[in-house]
Amino acid sequence: MTRLLRKWPLVVPVIALLGLVLTWGRDLPTGAVIVVAILLIGAVLAAVHHAEVIAHRVGEPFGSLVLAVAVTVIEVALIITLMTSGKAGTESLARDTAFAAVMITCNGILGLSLLLGATKHRLVRFNPEGAGAALAVVATLTTLTLVLPTFTEAAPDGRFSGAQLAFIAVVALVLYGVFVQTQTNRHRDFFLPVDSAGKKLPETAHATPPPTRTALISLVLLIAALVSVVGLAKGVSPAIEDGVRAVGIPSSFVGVVIALLVLLPEGISASRAALRNRMQVSLNLGLGSAMATIGLTIPAIAVASIWLPTPLQLGLGPVQIVLFALTMIVTTLTVVPGRATRLQGVVHLTLLAAFIFLAISP
Repeated sequence: MTRLLRKWPLVVPVIALLGLVLTWGRDLPTGAVIVVAILLIGAVLAAVHHAEVIAHRVGEPFGSLVLAVAVTVIEVALIITLMTSGKAGTESLARDTAFAAVMITCNGILGLSLLLGATKHRLVRFNPEGAGAALAVVATLTTLTLVLPTFTEAAPDGRFSGAQLAFIAVVALVLYGVFVQTQTNRHRDFFLPVDSAGKKLPETAHATPPPTRTALISLVLLIAALVSVVGLAKGVSPAIEDGVRAVGIPSSFVGVVIALLVLLPEGISASRAALRNRMQVSLNLGLGSAMATIGLTIPAIAVASIWLPTPLQLGLGPVQIVLFALTMIVTTLTVVPGRATRLQGVVHLTLLAAFIFLAISP
């Protein structure tokens, strides 16, 4: 049994693919929806596990980039799957999911990592240069893509015009690309873990990376898991929408559910890194996921909007803008010193709780 449990990352993608073949294009009863949902969650966990294996092989900060891109692929797939249904409320799904991802990463993942790391190690340290650079990109991308549409005049109801959307999509890709080049090449040392004295840890401080053969197997299984997530999400998407509607929660909460689903494994990885006193890795994962969500998801959805049956509404409301502004201020105060205690973690988690509560009861 123990041996079987250890092999779950190898077995789950295969089972998920089989489940996808058996359920594709069919109307599923309640029992089948539950099974598909379990397979979907398993496929997400397996995808991130194999992304972690590949990430360990290529090393930091490339590893965090692999994880962020994997999560973004899952997120885009879920958003497009739900938006193709053409139901009411799906026009703002990309906005709701992207904003939820920013709030969950900047408050949830960072807050939990800070709380766990500081509880175990008293004071956690990280590179303020790398964390500050990542936060600046997150703030810029989120403001350009989700705040500006509320105030532009070319299109109504928080939407960009075609030209504006194309411009923002290109700017987002360029800014994300420049950050990746900075993170992985020119200033790679800004994004490497530091010890309790604030000095960069040597490469030998990390565990031995897996062999190339193991990494290649994980690459194949990662692709299989991502394909399964895309297909299985189509089967459970009606159940997600109906469930949210049945309990009287606003349809915008579907975006929060999607973000929580795809970012749960990312949060687990960041928490593990914090417990190992690798707070910089936690920041790379959290802020990197937020950045990838905006820098990659919004351009992808912008292109897909050409064929989607609903318009693309991106502008945030007043409450969301206030929460975002407060989050950016608090996160800036957190990363600037290069060290943090449990207090900062609790503050971020409080902001996450406020966001979720107001999403349920606006």
